[in-house]
Amino acid sequence: MSDARSHQLFINGKWRAGGSRATLPVINPATEKVFASVASATVSDLDEALASAERSRKAWSSRPAKDRGEILVAAARILAEKAGAAARDLSAEQGKTIAEATGEYLRAVETLEWNGRHAEELSAPIALGPNRMVVPESLGVVAAFTPWNYPAVLIARKLAPALAAGCPVVLKGAEETPSVAVHIVESLRQAGVPGGVVNLVFGVPVHISRHLLSSPIVKVLTFTGSTSVGKQLAALAANNLQRCILELGGHSPVILCEDADLARAIPAISEYKFECAGQSCNAPSRILVARPLYEEFLSRMTDTARKIKVGPPDDPATDMGPMANARRIEAMQRLTKDAVERGARIETGGSRLDRPGFYWPPTILTDVPKEATVLHEEPFGPILTIAPFDTLDQAIEEANATDYGLAAYFFTDAANAQRKLINSLSAGAVSVNYLKGVSADAPYGGVKQSGYGYEGGEQGVRSFQILKMVNGLSSFG
Repeated sequence: MSDARSHQLFINGKWRAGGSRATLPVINPATEKVFASVASATVSDLDEALASAERSRKAWSSRPAKDRGEILVAAARILAEKAGAAARDLSAEQGKTIAEATGEYLRAVETLEWNGRHAEELSAPIALGPNRMVVPESLGVVAAFTPWNYPAVLIARKLAPALAAGCPVVLKGAEETPSVAVHIVESLRQAGVPGGVVNLVFGVPVHISRHLLSSPIVKVLTFTGSTSVGKQLAALAANNLQRCILELGGHSPVILCEDADLARAIPAISEYKFECAGQSCNAPSRILVARPLYEEFLSRMTDTARKIKVGPPDDPATDMGPMANARRIEAMQRLTKDAVERGARIETGGSRLDRPGFYWPPTILTDVPKEATVLHEEPFGPILTIAPFDTLDQAIEEANATDYGLAAYFFTDAANAQRKLINSLSAGAVSVNYLKGVSADAPYGGVKQSGYGYEGGEQGVRSFQILKMVNGLSSFG
């Protein structure tokens, strides 16, 4: 199988190089140097992955759901045992701190385990009353596309429910973070997943997506990534009417009402925003503060951001590592420059750090005009905009003033304000006095340009099932 420097494909139960022996470089974002390689799949490799998934489909879907679940639980245990070493690999590839990478793997373990423990009940017939029931069946072969920002969590959120539902998977892992897909797939192999049920490919993303989605073998597309790419994949999937589960971009607001507890809100915002250098679709990016609190909040939030230590991700003293690649640095420069040219003020940060590596400091912008790009384009980095509001209606209007609707957050203990905000914010998830990642048992999905379909919890498993309606039964044994 793969080693720390050379990552392979996994097709029909075997680790192997790509057919052409071509590889792609893996760059350490803390040094900007190539330190590993990953195999690049050919069309022949992709066809073999599809064929092996299809060959395994009937046997895997017919296998008792309890057995499928036990394999997932065993894989979770195996992955937990290697989480420390795997986290170090992820940190070197992606730039998040060792602590962040370790926490991400523990969330992946939780996801594998939850789906494993609930596989049997979520595959059982559902009684609707006398002579009627719903019989869940596996939908078929899944094409799963995962990004580099939270690869362990997102691979687990796609593989675990699909496998629990009885679906084989062709997984396209992120070329920037190949070790993660390798560790998780190898854990599944060691746990007893039969050959062909899970296939792992890497390569040129556009070539892989076009080829996989052109195949009638694929029945489900699950993708996490940018809205623009999600739309392209959905258009490809339309040709074969493949079911789509799309978790796309976000531009999450945080509203702080007059009674907000700043001692609770500021650490929560800072931790969740600057984790993974802000490269999260769920990360807060627009802070709206009741005017009586604005000056105090801005001062304390800016001071908190300035104290964040940016440095090598393997240094225990580091709070925030580098961004993942040069593309993200270029985006930070472009968004900041545009905002400042339109009249925004930089409270802290605002320019690339002068050292090797893709380092951008926590950046806070104020007086940002409504036409600034940073208020409309997902920042996907450590940039926060902060603005005051005078009425709750104004705050809600500003919070909803983007094309995205993935997550929204607010701080208040007032019951009336809580009800109004929950009912008025356009987002797939709304959090009250709280900013954290999504748990394995919760359904998660966006609205507007943030995608459709659900991952996580019961709904995540149902995404990979046909719910066959059965009427007129006299008995069902």
